[in-house]
Amino acid sequence: MRNMKEALQELQGKIGYRFQNEALLKQALTHSSFANEQKINKLNNYERLEFLGDAVLELVSSEFLYNENKDMPEGQLTRLRASMVCEPALAYCARDIQLNTYILLGKGEEATGGRTRDSIISDVMEAVIGAIFLDGGIENAQRFIYRFVLSDLEDKILFMDSKTLLQEEIQKNNTAQLRYELVGETGPDHDKQFSVRAFLDDRLIGSGVGRTKKAAEQQAAYEALKRLKGKNNGMR
Repeated sequence: MRNMKEALQELQGKIGYRFQNEALLKQALTHSSFANEQKINKLNNYERLEFLGDAVLELVSSEFLYNENKDMPEGQLTRLRASMVCEPALAYCARDIQLNTYILLGKGEEATGGRTRDSIISDVMEAVIGAIFLDGGIENAQRFIYRFVLSDLEDKILFMDSKTLLQEEIQKNNTAQLRYELVGETGPDHDKQFSVRAFLDDRLIGSGVGRTKKAAEQQAAYEALKRLKGKNNGMR
């Protein structure tokens, strides 16, 4: 198993930012359960950095949307920002860089599936943003957010809203019934994995796997949407 020093070096390589004060990055990865078990000062967990990172993320994403959508009204900008920086969206972005594998968790939190929980993973993502801001200023924090949160935005929004978008797409034709079917369930109670299939009447259109039924349904809907999109593009 890699030691913490190696893990911090590896993560910095992935995100393309080298910390002057590496202790800030370690703090951003430290859950309160780990701090309590190690009898570390409670203030050395990620919670204060998450508070700061949340504010930095809101500012950077607001400026980005304001500049990129010149004719979009305030209400729509607010809704779009909310979908981009909500808990599942940030967890989705964090998993792209496998941030969940670097989190320092207490044994109890680890045993109950904390490493796969969106709430923890998204908090750590915000804490890393806060740590970069303190260590390297707003420009470095902005670069991180642009690269790992605001990139491939269309695809990420499609993923986050896939169930709603798929339902809307199907209702345009109004000829078939969309349904989701749970086809598998594995793992212990604290670390379940669900397998779901999406059907249009009796035709399989997508499959998904997730830690919750809802997440698996979202993945199945996303796969179905990508297929429908490809089919529609091919017909042009």
